[in-house]
Amino acid sequence: MKTAVRNKYRTKKKAKAPKNTLKRTAPKGASSKKVSSRPSLFSRVENAVSFDTSFERGLPIRFVPYVLYFTIIGLFYIGNNHYAERMIRKRNQLEKEVEDMRANYTTLKAGYMLESKQSEVAKRVKRLGLIESDTPPNKLIISRP
Repeated sequence: MKTAVRNKYRTKKKAKAPKNTLKRTAPKGASSKKVSSRPSLFSRVENAVSFDTSFERGLPIRFVPYVLYFTIIGLFYIGNNHYAERMIRKRNQLEKEVEDMRANYTTLKAGYMLESKQSEVAKRVKRLGLIESDTPPNKLIISRP
């Protein structure tokens, strides 16, 4: 519902509703008292800035660069937020993968360390018919002419 807007050049009156429309009425049992007599923030802004007179003939040309600038900044901001959230999700996923690989590496390393012990190697080659030598290896000395 529009209120009367007073300007120093003209006055607009409240438009009357056509006869064939329904009027809004308060439900039964509801009090018709206003909660507060203070005007709301939006009505204060509406009274301070006369939007009706500013936009009567369309959007003023002087506001177009500002509107475009803030639109581009807003789109950049939204895109940057989406990019940052995607990078955070990707980083978290990679951290989980690295943790899994680190655990896998640790278990494999422990298994290889156990299998490469001399006693474990001796047990495995015993099935092939090889036995462990009790004498240490001989050192070969080659003289050069």
